[in-house]
Order: sequence, then C-alpha cells, then structure tokens
Amino acid sequence: MSLLDEIKAKAASLQKTIVLCEGEDKRVVEAAAQVTKEGIAKIILIGNEEEARRVAPDVDLTGVTLIDPETSEKTAEYAKILYEIRKAKGMTEEEANKLARDRTFFGALMLKAGDVDGYVSGACHSTANTLRPGLQIIKTAPGTKLVSSCFVMIAPEGGNAFCKDGAFVFADCALNICPTAEELAEIAISSAKTGAVIAGIEPKVAMLSFSTKGSGNDSKYTDTVSKVKAAVQIANEKAPELKLDGEFQFDAALVPKVAALKAPNSSVAGNANVFVFPDINAGNIGYKIAERLGGFMAVGPICQGFAKPLNDLSRGCSTEDIVATVAITALQSTL
Repeated sequence: MSLLDEIKAKAASLQKTIVLCEGEDKRVVEAAAQVTKEGIAKIILIGNEEEARRVAPDVDLTGVTLIDPETSEKTAEYAKILYEIRKAKGMTEEEANKLARDRTFFGALMLKAGDVDGYVSGACHSTANTLRPGLQIIKTAPGTKLVSSCFVMIAPEGGNAFCKDGAFVFADCALNICPTAEELAEIAISSAKTGAVIAGIEPKVAMLSFSTKGSGNDSKYTDTVSKVKAAVQIANEKAPELKLDGEFQFDAALVPKVAALKAPNSSVAGNANVFVFPDINAGNIGYKIAERLGGFMAVGPICQGFAKPLNDLSRGCSTEDIVATVAITALQSTL
C-alpha cells in the first residue's frame, strides 16, 4: 500500500465531514464524488445541483450533500456568527449578511459553527481569497501565532535511496515570504507535527541554508545564516523533545556521507525528513525541483496553525490532488 493509500485509509476510518467550497469547478465536483465513493470522508459541496450537473454531467453525486448559501436556512445563522466575530473591526450586519453568501466565507463559517470538520478551497480562488476567511473567522490555534504551509513530498514508485520513510516534508514553500527567526522556528515545529500525523514519520528537522555549521556567511547581504542559526536555538528551546538541528546545506541534511564530513556530531544531519527552507524562494524552487526532476508527488500546500483544519488548493490542481487534500484535512482534525 502506498503512503497516499495509507493516508486515505486513515482518513476513511475517521469518517470526518469536509466542506468543498467550489461546486462550480469540474475538478471539485469530481473529487467530491470520488471521496464519497471511496468512503474517505463525508462531503458537503457548496453549490447547487444544476450547476454541478452543468460542469460535470457524467459525475454521480450520490451521497454528496449540496448546499447553496443563497437558499440555505443556515445562512442567516452564519451571518450572525460572522457579525459577532467582525463587528469590533467595523463590520455591519448588512455586510455580514452579504458576505455569509460568499462560498468561501460560508464554508469557513460552517467550520467555525462545528457543522463540518474541515475546509478545502482554492481550485478556482486565489490563496488570498481562500485563506482570508480562515484568518478572520477560524484564526490561529492556541499558542500559535503564525499560519504556515508545507508540502508532503511522496517518494516516486520504486522509492528513493534517501527517503527511507517514503515521504519528506518541505516548508514553507507557499505562504511566508521571508520568515523571521521566530517564524522559522514556529514553521519547523508545526511541520514536524504535520509530518508525524499526516505522513506517519518520526520527524528529524533540518533547518536549511547555503551554509553548514558556519561554513558560509552572508552578513553583508541578506544575513540568512544568522537567522537560521537563531531559529534553531529558538525551536530547540520551544520544543526540546524534537530532533532538530542546523544550519545545514541540503546535501548535509540528506546524505549520510556528506553529513559525516560536514556535521559529524549531529544526529539529524544525513537523516533529516523534514526540511525547513530559509525563505519562500528556496522553498518553492526546492519542492518543484523534487517534483519535476525527482518524481516526488507534492501534496499541498498543507496549511498549519489554524485552530481548525483549513486548506488551500493550487489552482493548477488535479482531481486526485483534491482527493488527497481532503484526506489530509480529515487527518488534521486529530491534531
């Protein structure tokens, strides 16, 4: 059984209810039907039957619950919830009533009200439009200040010599542009939890750089090396039980022979399975190289730090990507 099949099977055992916000998108409608058929989760699809039939006429929606915010009896209730949350920010009741009919906000309000266990959107909405309801309505988990993202990178068929667990975690490749040392530390801790719960790995976290243990210095330029060093210290203080070290070049983090030369005293070097990049440039480039040249399947971006499971899809996602994200969202409800 592949890791993705294991993730789906774990999700199926939980029987969580996930809302898909974009019933106007063919891929989302197909995913709703596939998730339901495979028993991965219970699906609420935001949209109406006429629309779903138009974009995906051959899809069997038996078992999928369709809800239209324009006609739902829950819309007024959700508008009240939204108004109470946002009135201190100047939102009027009229604005709340209007916004509660927006599909992404409606989905987030379903999650806030406890009517679903997780939220997935973004197939045809921007990341900003997908995450804004989460930030305004769901907000961050207790003790967490930062929403971040990661990709679960599933090894290609036939495996990978350096990927003993069948998957890596790469972070943050999608949300935080240039995280501070404190933010990098939080990304690392969140990503380790995601790796354990979603991929079933024992996290060994490498904080990445172009430098390994002081071999490089960019203090005259962007000064990322000192930032990564500080992040290592902060993360170790916040989560001393976590196997985490750095700063490492990628090969020192991954390859035992290189680690023996560059970081001989580290228990993480040469064994890492969670990789935290110093900024979004490195992270985004890195995961796409692994995906396109290495044959890894990139599942994500998986959002971390919300009080309840809420995930953003890539607008280039496939139906199978959406199915995988639904399964992961269901597992996140156990965090």
